[in-house]
Amino acid sequence: MRPLRVALFSGNYNYLKEGANQALNKLVDYLGRQGHSVRVYSPVTDTPAFEPQGTLVPVPSITLPIRTEFQLALGMPASIRRDVERFAPDLIHVSTPDILNTRAETFAIRHNIPIVASLHTRFETYPAYYRGLRWLVPLAVAQQRRFYRRADCVLAPTAALIEELKALRGDGHVALWSRGVDRELFNPSRRDCEWRRAQGWNDDDIVLLFFGRLVLEKGVETFAEAVRLLQQRRPDVRALIVGSGPAERRLRSLEGAAFTGHLNGTDLARAVASADIMIHPSTTETFGNVITEAMASGLAVVSADAPNARTIIKDGRTGLLVSASDARGYADATDRLIASTDERRRIAQAAREATAAYSWEAASAQTEAAYFETVERYARRAAGSIRSSTRSFST
Repeated sequence: MRPLRVALFSGNYNYLKEGANQALNKLVDYLGRQGHSVRVYSPVTDTPAFEPQGTLVPVPSITLPIRTEFQLALGMPASIRRDVERFAPDLIHVSTPDILNTRAETFAIRHNIPIVASLHTRFETYPAYYRGLRWLVPLAVAQQRRFYRRADCVLAPTAALIEELKALRGDGHVALWSRGVDRELFNPSRRDCEWRRAQGWNDDDIVLLFFGRLVLEKGVETFAEAVRLLQQRRPDVRALIVGSGPAERRLRSLEGAAFTGHLNGTDLARAVASADIMIHPSTTETFGNVITEAMASGLAVVSADAPNARTIIKDGRTGLLVSASDARGYADATDRLIASTDERRRIAQAAREATAAYSWEAASAQTEAAYFETVERYARRAAGSIRSSTRSFST
C-alpha cells in the first residue's frame, strides 16, 4: 500500500504532558517510520512539555480564563486552511471535540477528505467538577455526539467504548486503538530506597502514589480524603504526588507528602516505582496510561471502578476497583493491601505481568490499519456515487 499523507489536528499536541498527546506522538513517530507523511496542527506555547514528533504547525490560540494551563484555538484560520490544501492529505485525523477540530471536520467534508476521529477523554464529565459550570454538560454531550457522528471512522481504546460509539453512530465504523507501555522504563527495578529516604520517609513507611495532572477532574480531592482517613489509622502512611497542575493546593495539607512536580524519563520511572500503592480516583480517561505505567512499575493499584479501569484491571487479581468517589472505599481497600503484604505483592506481580499485553508499536499499527480501511472504503463509496450518477445521466 502506498504511503499516506495525514493531517492531524489536536487541542494539545505537546505543550502539556497528557496521556492523549503521548498516544498521538507515539502514533506520529510510528507513522513516520512506516514512510507516511504527517502534518500536525495544534495550539502551542513558549514552554512545551516535550519535543513533538512529526511536523508541528502552530495554530493561533488564546489562554482559557479558568483553566489557564490550556490554550484554545478559536477556529481554523485561512493560513491553516491554505497550509492543509498545499499538503493535500489523504486523510484528516481529529482528536479533540473543540472548535479547531470541528472546523477541521467541516473542511474535510467540503474537500471530500475522509475523517478519522479518536476518543481520548470524557470531556463531558469535566463541567461537573467545577461549581457554576454544570449547565455545560448537556452542551458538551451534544457536541461530542455530533463530532463523532461526522467522522468516517472513530478510534476508541477499549471494547466497551467501541460498543458505545457504535450505538451512538448507528454503524460499525469504529476501530480499536489501544495503548502501550514502556515496560523497560517502567520497571520494579527502578525502585530507589535512597531516593525514598531523601523525601524524608523511613524505610517502613507506606507511600501512596497520586500520578497524573493535578486537576479536579482527576479526583484529587477524593485522593486527599482517602489519605487523611488512612493516616488516622496508620501514622506511617505518606503521599507521593507526581505531577503538576492548578489543584496542587488541594493536596498541600497532607502530612508528610512529597511533591515532585512534572517528571520525565528515568526520573519519572524512579518516582513511580519507589511508591508502594497507587490510588487512582479518576473517571475521565478513556484508557488511563498512568494505570499501566504504575502496574508495569510493580505497584498494586486501587482504582475507580470506571469502564476504562475495568478493561485494564481484573479486580482482586491485578488491582482493586472501588466506587468512584468513595474516599472511605479507597481507604479501606488500600488498608487491606497494607495489612496483607502477601496480597499486595501477589497483585503487584500479576499487574506487572498483565502489562505485557500493551505495546505502543502494536497499538499504532492498529490505527494505521484503520487509516487504510477508512481511505479505501471512502474511495469505494465515492466511486459508487460516480457510477450511480453516470447511470442516472444515461437514463
